[in-house]
Amino acid sequence: MDENLELLEHIYKDCDMSCITLEKLLIELKEKDNKIKKKVEEILKDYEKFLKTSKKHLKDYNAPLEENSMMAKMGAKMGIKKEVKCDNSDAAIADMLIKGITMGTIDMEKKINNYQEIVNKKYLEFAKEFLAFQQETIDQLKIYL
Repeated sequence: MDENLELLEHIYKDCDMSCITLEKLLIELKEKDNKIKKKVEEILKDYEKFLKTSKKHLKDYNAPLEENSMMAKMGAKMGIKKEVKCDNSDAAIADMLIKGITMGTIDMEKKINNYQEIVNKKYLEFAKEFLAFQQETIDQLKIYL
């Protein structure tokens, strides 16, 4: 598989899944009085921007958009609902988000390290920008712990 395509698809799928889970989280928090809601809304907007840009790059590349599986989406939604039902404190939500985003950063770092000599510089810079956003988001969420 083309490494450019693989890198872009990875970002697209990560952003797509993140948007789905953050939207579900906001629905679950709608009637609750959490301070973290505003931060979750900001994070969602940023993921939506990266999703839009990754979609544009994939279209420029003439690649079909490969969606996350329905099972993965349903599992994520059910997991969010369960976690919020068990503990909807800001600290618990921040912890859950940090763990999820951290998994994404690890995968992104691997892709960047493996492909930095191979992929188009424009896509590599986009991947690095996405990784920096993820790392910054983790740092911002730590204040809620």
